[in-house]
Amino acid sequence: MRPRTLDEFVGQEALLGPGRALRAAIERDAAPSMILWGPPGSGKTTLAQIVARSTGAYFEGLSAVGAGVADLRRVVRESQARRRAGTRSVLFIDEIHRFNKAQQDAILPYVEDGTVTMIGATTENPSFEVNSALLSRARVFVLAPLSDDDVGMIVDRALADRERGLGAKGVRLDADARKLLISLANGDARAALNSLEFAAASAAARDGDPTIDAALVRDAAQRRSSQYDKSGEMHYDIVSAFIKSVRASDPNAAIYWLARMIDGGEDPLFIARRLVILASEDVGLADSTGLQVAVAAQQAVHFVGMPEGFYPLAHATLYLANAPKSNAVGRAFGAAMDDVLETRNDPVPMHLRNAPTGLMRGLGYGKGYHYAHDDYDVVQVNLPPALSERRYYQPDEKKRRFE
Repeated sequence: MRPRTLDEFVGQEALLGPGRALRAAIERDAAPSMILWGPPGSGKTTLAQIVARSTGAYFEGLSAVGAGVADLRRVVRESQARRRAGTRSVLFIDEIHRFNKAQQDAILPYVEDGTVTMIGATTENPSFEVNSALLSRARVFVLAPLSDDDVGMIVDRALADRERGLGAKGVRLDADARKLLISLANGDARAALNSLEFAAASAAARDGDPTIDAALVRDAAQRRSSQYDKSGEMHYDIVSAFIKSVRASDPNAAIYWLARMIDGGEDPLFIARRLVILASEDVGLADSTGLQVAVAAQQAVHFVGMPEGFYPLAHATLYLANAPKSNAVGRAFGAAMDDVLETRNDPVPMHLRNAPTGLMRGLGYGKGYHYAHDDYDVVQVNLPPALSERRYYQPDEKKRRFE
């Protein structure tokens, strides 16, 4: 069911809709080298093949998982030969973020001189994973997850198409099953089609009416297609949303982002560490019990493991989200560190110094010190004289809760 033309391509209207620059470039045979950045099943490989087909170019596909410099050199030699014969080449590199710097550098001259039109596909932010020299020679196009309407159109086409789809099998998809299939696909066309094909095979094997129902879809899909990547940008985006939701005293959003991380297989101790930091950074002295709860959650998760570890993580998340907020701890430390870095590091005042020997006491170490438990009425300066007026700690308490 892979689309063969731009007119068959579903979704990505912002890139390929009428009048859009990329579509116009493809149609006038002027497609540049590019990097397609988007989630799984959004059409990256399909679009690369359409570019090659639309421009009459030879399509050469490599996966960065298994390909090396020797493969790239072979592709270059063959592309140079085709170029001399008047045929251009499109080099598609799937998962280009897995190429190391040497591999990316190896293809660079041939992208620059036009030996190949390179199309790289990646699910990772190319700003971090692709070197700047290659980025400067390729356009980056961002593909969005397919909408539910897009996935629905793809599913309907697959059911109706008698040549490449399931139309000849007479399989039907009831309304509830269709809705569930689209939801479980999570914007991934490949996941939707794979699940549909598996469910259709099971339905066709039944005696009687080969109708795919919701139970069959659920069995075929097993679970929703997850786009979470513990080492990719999604990891950082979701944990950022989690932290900011707790800070904003929004327990509903906080528990949702926690569930997204756990569903994606995030390291539970990573989540626990973030909660411990939040307990001091954002709740702080407004509710010091928050730190105890967070540390207890870390110990509990380490002790019981997953999946039951979600209980203490959820417990700590909801406690911290509902707790009053104060960032006085961080502000106090930050202000003190600024003075440490930006002012003279004066000696410790004599009355605060340790005096373990007679020589040191004779030099005045410890002289004039007032033991706070006995001389609690005495105001004693404990900062270096040059900083004696500094007030780093400014107590505050911001109570924000969402019921």
